[in-house]
Amino acid sequence: MIKTTLLFFVTALAEIIGCVLPTLWLKRDGSAWLLVPAALSLAMFVWLLTLHPAASGRVFAAYGGVYVMTALLWLRWIDGVKLSTYDWVGAAVAFSGMLIIVAGWGRA
Repeated sequence: MIKTTLLFFVTALAEIIGCVLPTLWLKRDGSAWLLVPAALSLAMFVWLLTLHPAASGRVFAAYGGVYVMTALLWLRWIDGVKLSTYDWVGAAVAFSGMLIIVAGWGRA
């Protein structure tokens, strides 16, 4: 389960980076060259999702919990936004959901 969780976090980072870079280009007058690493990051995101052994619907459902946690950690560490108690509790609930789904992969 640790390997799967770490893979999900790397996958979430690839997705977030792939989405943040075009935002920098469009909203903050960044270079259009930002689209190149963005496309590579999103391609890596898709590839990483294929590395899981479960059915794609289960992978996407479990990944959602990790994405919520990763997005909030990005908001805190990269964007410098202070998270509320509701943010932390919501992230914990979403992450717990991921752990429950992954625990059942071999039993379904």
